Amino acid sequence: MYKCPNCGGNLKFDIATQQLKCDYCLTQKDPYEVTKEKDAEENTLFDVTVFTCPQCGGEIISTDTSVAEFCSFCGASTILGSRISREKRPSYIIPFQQTKEACKQAYITKMRRALFAPSELKHQKYIDGFRGIYIPYWTYTISQKGTIHINGSKSYRRGNYLYTDQYDLSGELDACYYDLSYDASSSFSDNISEKIAPYDVKGTKRFTPSFLSGFYADTADVDSCLYQNDAIKLANSTSLNAIMRENAFKGITVTSKKNDFSLSSSLNTICNPPERTLYPVWFMSYRKGDRVAYATVNGQTGKVAADIPIDIRKYLLGSGLLALPIFLLLNLFFTFKPTATLVFSLLLAAFTFLVYLLEIKQIYHRDMRTDDRGYQFRQSPNEPQSKSRNTAPESIPSTELLKYGIGFSGSLAAIMIAILIFVINPVSDLWYYGGAIAAFAGILVTVMAIIQKYNILATRKLPQFERKGGDDRA
Repeated sequence: MYKCPNCGGNLKFDIATQQLKCDYCLTQKDPYEVTKEKDAEENTLFDVTVFTCPQCGGEIISTDTSVAEFCSFCGASTILGSRISREKRPSYIIPFQQTKEACKQAYITKMRRALFAPSELKHQKYIDGFRGIYIPYWTYTISQKGTIHINGSKSYRRGNYLYTDQYDLSGELDACYYDLSYDASSSFSDNISEKIAPYDVKGTKRFTPSFLSGFYADTADVDSCLYQNDAIKLANSTSLNAIMRENAFKGITVTSKKNDFSLSSSLNTICNPPERTLYPVWFMSYRKGDRVAYATVNGQTGKVAADIPIDIRKYLLGSGLLALPIFLLLNLFFTFKPTATLVFSLLLAAFTFLVYLLEIKQIYHRDMRTDDRGYQFRQSPNEPQSKSRNTAPESIPSTELLKYGIGFSGSLAAIMIAILIFVINPVSDLWYYGGAIAAFAGILVTVMAIIQKYNILATRKLPQFERKGGDDRA
């Protein structure tokens, strides 16, 4: 807690003025002018209160002693137990620019387009639950200066011969990439951080703990080496593309790009030591059963990302109202032959079958968080993390398919009915119309299952953290 020098009240960071402000006497102070004696003792550490959720183990830190009303990660309505800790001090911070009211308005605007979203997601009591949290990022600065040498070739045909000219390209390069940012928290999903990106690094300020007053923060528990190669690859590819756009190099194919190391050597790429930086996020969780959905708003730009499940009753009502006029129009202007009707039902059954299988695959990868490198690093910190950010195993365990097998049985039955009728090839049209009706009934079963599985896909498993302090703790 930062005490007001006039009345002793709690100074909190005010987004509108970008100053520390007392809610009682309205005194304003510059964040860099207000420090705690303990924080000033050692430049690399600062004191915080750590709130640990008793249900999922998630942790948030605060410079205040106020108690969180609910857990941001699992949505549990509980009083979080606290303890005092000394944390590694970040180097920089982007303070909140969007107020809570602006955040709520941005979320409401997005939800107006979500016609089938559950009503509780639009309820004012739920919307008021947004909490300001600073999310840790590793920021990398890449420099490329000096004389560069790149091998290239250009091929052309002359008559019946194909000629290839070899080039040794050289020149002076002076490039620098500042604050290439990657999520440093295993509890904050990579795909969420990507959806609310980018942040404008021009708003970065030198960190002082008083910026956290009135807000919470997550801790960096992912090693900085995890994303270093990603930052270097991004800088190398950007510079190389810019070089090859020069008129003198047009039409030339780079041949020295054998591996990342050789390209870095050719471009004199140097990665400076990464810095800890805190980025602002308005965070809210919606819990239903054993699943949780997140709504996040970029605290600097106001960009919104939200997990939005579907209310099945709203969806069925809306679909029914839409299907009725479509059916009447088709009935007035088109006549479907019995064979064509059955073929259409067969194609629709195959389509819903594939959609359902795709959803199972996506649910598996979402629940296993296979595309979240920070989370995977915390689960297996000793294993090399050489895969790209979106790489995930293609195969799904057979147990996952069996678990959800009832859903696609409707479409599978519809396919079998249609094929059987075509094989029998009966004379009466009633067989084709009856088969089509039975197939559509099976398709409806799968469509309902698709909606249910979409709601699983639109939410996440309740997190269970096993925090052991992380590599960046004191």
